[in-house]
Amino acid sequence: MTPPAAAATRDEPDDHHVSPKCFCHLLLMGRPVGWTSASPWKRRFPLADGLSLIESTEWSWISVRSRSLTRWGYTSSVEINALGTHPRWRPRTGDPSKMAAALIRQLQQAASVYEASLQPRRHSADTQLTLRRGSADTAPPRARAARGSMWARVLVRVRSRTAGSRSRGVPQHLQQHLQPRRASSSSEASLKQTVLHDFHRAQGGRMVGFAGWSMPVQYRDSHIVSHMHTRQHCSIFDVSHMLQTKVHGKDRIKFMESLVVADIAELQPNQGTLTLFTNEKGGIIDDLIVTKTDQGYLYVVSNAGCSDKDSALMKSRLAEFKAAGLDVDLEFLDQALIALQGPSMSRVLQAGVKEDLGKLTFMTSALASVFGVPDCRVTRCGYTGEDGVEISVPLSRAVELTEKLLANGEVKLAGLGARDSLRLEAGLCLYGNDIDDATTPVEATLVWTIGKRRRQARDFPGADIIVPQIKAKTARKRVGLVSTGPPVRQHTPILSPEGKVIGEVTSGCPSPCLKKNIAMGYVEAAFAKNGTAVQVEVRKKAVPAVVSKMPFVPTNYYSGN
Repeated sequence: MTPPAAAATRDEPDDHHVSPKCFCHLLLMGRPVGWTSASPWKRRFPLADGLSLIESTEWSWISVRSRSLTRWGYTSSVEINALGTHPRWRPRTGDPSKMAAALIRQLQQAASVYEASLQPRRHSADTQLTLRRGSADTAPPRARAARGSMWARVLVRVRSRTAGSRSRGVPQHLQQHLQPRRASSSSEASLKQTVLHDFHRAQGGRMVGFAGWSMPVQYRDSHIVSHMHTRQHCSIFDVSHMLQTKVHGKDRIKFMESLVVADIAELQPNQGTLTLFTNEKGGIIDDLIVTKTDQGYLYVVSNAGCSDKDSALMKSRLAEFKAAGLDVDLEFLDQALIALQGPSMSRVLQAGVKEDLGKLTFMTSALASVFGVPDCRVTRCGYTGEDGVEISVPLSRAVELTEKLLANGEVKLAGLGARDSLRLEAGLCLYGNDIDDATTPVEATLVWTIGKRRRQARDFPGADIIVPQIKAKTARKRVGLVSTGPPVRQHTPILSPEGKVIGEVTSGCPSPCLKKNIAMGYVEAAFAKNGTAVQVEVRKKAVPAVVSKMPFVPTNYYSGN
């Protein structure tokens, strides 16, 4: 069936026509106008002077869920149709040009309101206005019945921004990690691909450039559906783009402790810890997990976006150790890394391993055969706040293992969009947003990552700056924020109750679990106490917010029976 509004645009230039997923109409004096006004109403935006904008749909499958998909990046278009047939629109002089001008003003206002409503959805909107004088040939049916009427159409195209602007379908605070999209295929060809790349495409994954890799931002389910499925069941995330490294040699612990703040020596066999590479100024170069295995090596996983500088850092220090006659070697692994996250993870995975997962607690690791795939390293950790594991698997068996995990009805694939909102609900930092090389662990409230022995010895990079900050405090501090109203995004100014700028948001999104806006950012220390009332500046308006304890959603890490 051809949508009525689509049929009505056939007299428009071809570049004006986009098959609409939903339609917007105007209400004049509370009365719908336009030839598709019988459509079910979905949303209504009141305007001034008795004018309202309503959103409706022509197909029953356009639902709240489909609009969630639109929110996360599906290109769509809407048409705002209006007829100047109401007596209110007829100027006393009867001058068609004045009538047209009045109608144009109202339609432009309607388009502006609709564009504003799209801002939280992270889309751009191009507004194109076409004015027609009523005639039997060009006017829609209702206009034809109104002698001498004027009618106009505003086509609002909602689409992704081009290279250099926000990228389609990815949370705003991930944008700096994204590869700009170009018209040619050269940019896509330049992106690295995980071994699961073709599998993602076959499963409906929508691929975007992330930290130099082509990665799925979501699949056929919306970001919200994937997020909630992970909280209630379990999901697979491809994290094979992350850097996996083995550190060998009898001086491996000394080597790693020369770079990070953690006490690696005190770790038990097969125990891991979150730690930080720091620089001499106390800044954070990257966050990473180091596991002290019982196989005679350290297993290190660090961020994809920092892989080049992390590997260069380790190679540089390796050269120093070699020159000093110390025994250490690096092995950069070419393996897939699959994260299985969610409350039903243990039940799903236990069916494929002989080892008792009840003995594998949070931040511990083991070598195992998983669903018949040998030589997998299974580490109980993750980036969602839920119970989960990350499985390092040989490249040749990665697709096989993923398919076997998906055979369980509890398991679905999830992408970058869900991963980011899940980690934010869990209060976990994203490198490059919430922490960077100009942020110290104390400012970032990551003092717990610094081993007590290391604090006393002051033998890690930047210790002379970081350790004194632990007692003296810092001028700013990372905090959580909760608000209602429009979503809070990265770089949003944080204000005192009096309106003074006291900080900036580093990550933010609507929380699917809490139905509120959550964010983290840095504020002056005087405003860092939980429960402190502050404001955030959204679209040049001050919105109330409250400093909140993190995690926003309680974590469910497994610590044993």
